Amino acid sequence: MKILPIAFDSLGVRSMATYVETDDIRIFIDPGVSVAPDRYSLPPHRIELDRHQEMWKAVKHWVNVSDIIIITHYHYDHHNPDEQDIYDAKDIFLKHPREFINQSQKQRAAALLSMIESCAKTINIADGKTYTFGNTKVIFSEPVFHGLSDRLGYVIEVFIEDTKRFIFTSDVQGPLSDNAVNFIIDKAPDEIIIDGPATYLLGSHYKKNDIDLAIENLGKIISNTPVKKFVVDHHLLRDLNWENYVTGLRDIRQGVSVCSAAGYLGKNEDILEARRKELYKRSACE
Repeated sequence: MKILPIAFDSLGVRSMATYVETDDIRIFIDPGVSVAPDRYSLPPHRIELDRHQEMWKAVKHWVNVSDIIIITHYHYDHHNPDEQDIYDAKDIFLKHPREFINQSQKQRAAALLSMIESCAKTINIADGKTYTFGNTKVIFSEPVFHGLSDRLGYVIEVFIEDTKRFIFTSDVQGPLSDNAVNFIIDKAPDEIIIDGPATYLLGSHYKKNDIDLAIENLGKIISNTPVKKFVVDHHLLRDLNWENYVTGLRDIRQGVSVCSAAGYLGKNEDILEARRKELYKRSACE
């Protein structure tokens, strides 16, 4: 199995876009890229906007060579509602557009479906389902909270297995719910891409106890699975001090690599959103 992070927060944009290839099937998970409209009361810097275009070009390339597209929920950093051509002649597997979903995502799901129903090869509801492609198995979780509760809606986690066992959690924001944690532990993955807690919202949307719970759950996953590559990214990488939250995870068990998506690719993190104030300050001095 080939696992390739394409666009992530550690690469400079809001995204978890991931390409997975087995001998049987080529899969693209969550083909969306966005930038925060406001951070530190500042709009996106031109460097962020340029990176957005660069990352979206990469996403389109890998979607083009994929057989199927998975959409785990309907936030715009996980799907693109504007470019119909990326869905053309693809088998689409998506979060249920009407059940276990909040009003905002329900409206976005309806808009996406109306756009793709004339061009997609097939459209399949994925929640809780298992699909087999040759020797590759794809299992979707039942809907789990996008965070602590249903306020931000639900997502579906993705488990892919051939000779390797891989989990893509989507936006579990930690994870913070027992259902999200239990799905991961039950599937005993070798590699995980997980979005991590939204520590940048500590004090405004989350309490310290919430963040502590998320880190505890990350540790629980490492302790109770055979995972060797543990990629934590997305929400956590919007925090300049993100490394402080994962340092202790590296001491739980030998043989586990805990890193960002950029680190997984052998690159340095370039967390542009978290550095937005710095970007503007530097531009002012040029």
